[in-house]
Amino acid sequence: MWAAWWALRARPVTSGFLLFPFAGVTVLGLLQLLLRTTVYRFDTWEAVLFWGTALVLIFLSLQALAEEHARRGFLRALLYFGFGISILATAQYFTSGGKIFWLFPSGYPDALGPFVYRNNYAAFIELLLPLAILEAMKDRRRALMHSLMAGVMYASVIASASRAGSVLATIEVLAVLALASRRRWFSRRIFGLGVAAILASAVIFTSVVGWRVLLDRFGQRDPFVFRREMLLSSLEMARARPWMGFGQGTFQEVYPAYATFDIGLVVNHAHNDWAEWLAEGGVPFFLLLASAAVWAVRPAYRSIWGLGLLSVFLHALVDYPMQRLGLAAWVFVLLGALAAEERERRRTLTP
Repeated sequence: MWAAWWALRARPVTSGFLLFPFAGVTVLGLLQLLLRTTVYRFDTWEAVLFWGTALVLIFLSLQALAEEHARRGFLRALLYFGFGISILATAQYFTSGGKIFWLFPSGYPDALGPFVYRNNYAAFIELLLPLAILEAMKDRRRALMHSLMAGVMYASVIASASRAGSVLATIEVLAVLALASRRRWFSRRIFGLGVAAILASAVIFTSVVGWRVLLDRFGQRDPFVFRREMLLSSLEMARARPWMGFGQGTFQEVYPAYATFDIGLVVNHAHNDWAEWLAEGGVPFFLLLASAAVWAVRPAYRSIWGLGLLSVFLHALVDYPMQRLGLAAWVFVLLGALAAEERERRRTLTP
């Protein structure tokens, strides 16, 4: 559809730095297949498809969201979609008995909307929470509505009992409010009312869903139990093949040879995306993706709503939000939107 629109309108193709690291990781996977350095070709082919999809999503996002009105409309629509998911997820969490949409057993004790893993759900809300807070501050006509939305979304993360998610969501609320205050986009009165409404709604809705499960999880004697061992094993894998790795997507097959414990369960991910990327693709794979994360820091700071992307990259240090396309696709699309906004900002500053 984009290609047809582009051909009919004869519009220029928008490019950006972000296309290069994601093209690089796709090519790296193809090189692992060509040079036969992967230990399992099927998984690496799937990973190549995954990263190729990421590249396409970022490219299309850059093209479709190049203009401000389109970008603002998309971000607002995505925020409303995420708010709807947060209501559905919270209700489902408390009433479905682990069934997805109250229909399909997930195989887990709890399910949050379409997510069967609390940390993946929390990462999804982390992406969108800064948007809700910014809308509450900037849209005076709908300030109360967006404040309530922010409170509900924050409370849903608390209800999910994701420890990393709850910490990062709390930091997001404080960081967005602090940055918005420094920008002086509004009067002190408007800012004070907005802060009061957002914090009050967050406290009220969080009190409704409760803190008990989350506090119990924080009270565990060793919050990094098993994750520490998985991380150390992943680093041993990286030391064994530092330059080409074992092959993109092959972590589950290689990990048993480096495991230091056995609880009778399959370890499908390292619970640290950065360590897993280092083990699967070596230093080049790690550096390519790290360059994308580092690039995002300044545009995220300027936009403020982009802080959600930085939150997910931080969450990836203790879990695996980037391993499932259902969640990662939103990261890639928002990276493209952030790149489009940064490109437009630079163009307007150029005399």
